[in-house]
Amino acid sequence: MSLDFTHVTLGQRVLFGAGKAAEHVAAEVARLGTKKVMVIADERELELAHEVANLIDVATWHTEVVMHVPIEVAQRARRVASDNAIDLMVSVGGGSTTGLAKAIALTSGIPIIAVPTTYAGSEATNVWGLTENERKTTGTDDKVLPLTVIYDSELTLSLPVAMSVASGLNGLAHCVDSLWGPKADPINAALAAEGIHALNQGLPMIVEDPSSIEGRDLALYGAYLSAVSFSSAGSGIHHKLCHILGGTFNLPHAQTHAAVLPYVLAFNAPHAPEAETRMAAAFGADTALAGLQRLRTLLDAPRALADYGFTAEGIPTVVEQALAIIPDNNPCEVTADNLTELLTAALNGEDPASIGQHIPAATAAHV
Repeated sequence: MSLDFTHVTLGQRVLFGAGKAAEHVAAEVARLGTKKVMVIADERELELAHEVANLIDVATWHTEVVMHVPIEVAQRARRVASDNAIDLMVSVGGGSTTGLAKAIALTSGIPIIAVPTTYAGSEATNVWGLTENERKTTGTDDKVLPLTVIYDSELTLSLPVAMSVASGLNGLAHCVDSLWGPKADPINAALAAEGIHALNQGLPMIVEDPSSIEGRDLALYGAYLSAVSFSSAGSGIHHKLCHILGGTFNLPHAQTHAAVLPYVLAFNAPHAPEAETRMAAAFGADTALAGLQRLRTLLDAPRALADYGFTAEGIPTVVEQALAIIPDNNPCEVTADNLTELLTAALNGEDPASIGQHIPAATAAHV
């Protein structure tokens, strides 16, 4: 098979080590020579943030963190950074916290050190997202890519098991989308497969023993790989749907991704055989869907969008918005009818194997 593709690898330092976050943050602040540091953390994670930042001088703390980064929240945070002449941000938290730091960096160029406490993966991408008038807009800009990511699995020990599961499946969704994203290539496919393998190993360990450093290390490693592959491949059908569900209907980010994922996989996998085979091998299963469903059963994963407040009345809105933004090279031809079928199944938590079998394959080739 001949290879013909373009791949971009984003430049970023990654420091990994349980119990080493404060040490690594201090070393990075010293290396960068910055003077005015802003620490961003949700109120619920402020104690963790103080532990992470206890070896550096902090000019200001910012705790107004809101899911899906509403534009007015971003604007207030930007003013805080400007008023305090901030020259470095340290974000300590999940995807919403990292997302707020990115929103500040987007307009100011202030560099970010990201210290994740979930498995969201936002810390390793140059993707930003802002919500305004119930519409979530996303884009890419290298200014928002954190200069350094500091992974410390001890910081995730307080993350409840249910949230660990949802967050980890969000990471896994990045891997799946990377195999048929608009710029999918063999390099990010390899990273995505290793990410699936790591998350498939690590998440059950967390469920069995929430204090397992090995399980949480594997989950962080998998989340990082998922984000790197996704950042290269670009946002596919899964993320387009979930961003609409989150931005327009304010559904919880991680749980939405976890609930929608098996339906997107069932929708696309029959028409992307090479990607399907790669995913199945990463799961150690006969098929990708069987592997995912086995994992979801072990994890007692989120099942239905109805559990998070979504209703059938919202489906036409999602379909209308999604048809305009789903990439043209999706493995399946996307129509209003089959998107409605997918979303209805996800709404009710139906068996994902029952959808998508009659959908014709698109002509695009995928790795």
